[in-house]
Amino acid sequence: MPCILSIESSTKVCSVAVSMNGKLAWNKENMELSHSTVLGVYIAEAFRFVQANQFRLDAVAVSEGPGSYTGLRIGVSLAKGLCFGLDIPLIALPTLKVMAARLAPSASYLCPLIDARRMEVYTALYDGNLNEIEPVQAMIVDENSFRDLPTQKEILFFGNGVAKCKTIIHSPNAVFIDDVYPLASYMIHEAENAFMRKVFVDTAYFEPFYLKEFQATTSKNKVISVTNK
Repeated sequence: MPCILSIESSTKVCSVAVSMNGKLAWNKENMELSHSTVLGVYIAEAFRFVQANQFRLDAVAVSEGPGSYTGLRIGVSLAKGLCFGLDIPLIALPTLKVMAARLAPSASYLCPLIDARRMEVYTALYDGNLNEIEPVQAMIVDENSFRDLPTQKEILFFGNGVAKCKTIIHSPNAVFIDDVYPLASYMIHEAENAFMRKVFVDTAYFEPFYLKEFQATTSKNKVISVTNK
């Protein structure tokens, strides 16, 4: 059974996990410090754990997006560097499915929501066994959002985009769950399945799934340019 190092950096929570034989062996997460500050440190700690226990690292799994442009870029860059350096395969997992794995298996439909700024969210819909019902999309939340979702049973809405939907979605079968973030520890089952089926991505050419183009913000501070004459 494989030993896999998993990396999740798509939201404000930065996390790294090591799994062995499909079970969590080591885990660390942080939402206070920037990914550029702690992610490399956590990966180094995870690697020391693997060496200390005389495990052989078989693959690296990374959350592919959508999510934070900067966070995804940092996570994928470090994952690719590990795979190149150790000559091991890279596994990419959809971030929204990673979130849904936190609540699966379930008798309900699972609808993860990632904040995409303003009134927009990244979302998808899964059944209780993580089969995709609605594909990943960027959605502007308004009074017409989610009207076409199944009504046979309750739908669990969760993620850091859920606050935008609580006052807009009035379906009687909608249930809102706070404080659910994608974490590396939720990646274990799907990462192991991908490894056993040899579902790997091309390390050299793989890029995060941003879904939307990066939009730089303009500073509100006025900059005064002084030219020496």
